[in-house]
Parts: sequence; C-alpha cells; structure tokens
Amino acid sequence: MDIVVETVALVCELATVLVVALGAGEALIRLALGWNKISGQGIKRVVWVRFASWILLSLEFALAADIVRTAIAPTWDDIGQLAAISAVRTFLNYFLERDLEAFMHERKPESGRPVEVET
Repeated sequence: MDIVVETVALVCELATVLVVALGAGEALIRLALGWNKISGQGIKRVVWVRFASWILLSLEFALAADIVRTAIAPTWDDIGQLAAISAVRTFLNYFLERDLEAFMHERKPESGRPVEVET
C-alpha cells in the first residue's frame, strides 16, 4: 500500500512542477508576443491573471499529493503541513477570483457583456 501511496503522491508532485512550467512558458510567450498589442499595464494584467490560474492549479496538485501522503498514518507535522498548504491555496484562490472579477468588470464593452480573456 505504501508503494501505491508514494507513486500517486509522486505523480501529483510531478504534475505540480509540470503545471508551473507550462504556466511560466505561456506567460513568457504571451509577454513576448503581446507586448506591442496592448498597453504595457494591460498585457501584464492579462498575463498575471492567466499565470495565477496556472499557479492555483499547481497548488491543487500539491495539495492532492499531501492529502494522499497524509491519508496513511498521519503525524501532527503532516497535518500541519496539509493545513498550511490548504490555507495558502484558499487565500490565493479568494484573491485571484476577486482580481479576476475586477479585471473582467474593467474590460466590459459598451454592450454590457464581459470580454473573455484570450486563450
């Protein structure tokens, strides 16, 4: 059973690293390609919102890895680490969603419908 738990946790941690790398790559490409299309502050905001979404996804994978490891014979230290990661993820998620709503509100066209962030 320990081998299964460690394998699942390792896969989740690998996914964490992969998601951060993909997000960073996308952010760099968007900055390089879109630098002249949108004002400097606008492109930074779009890239930040998208990169923050990648970071949140990576935190979900990190949390999953810790949950899997903590599920079998957890110590108080394990539970504390899990609580800290959960708190950070919740904190980031709350503020990202708030910033995303503000960003979408700023970009509303005259029709009143929100503009979608380019994918």
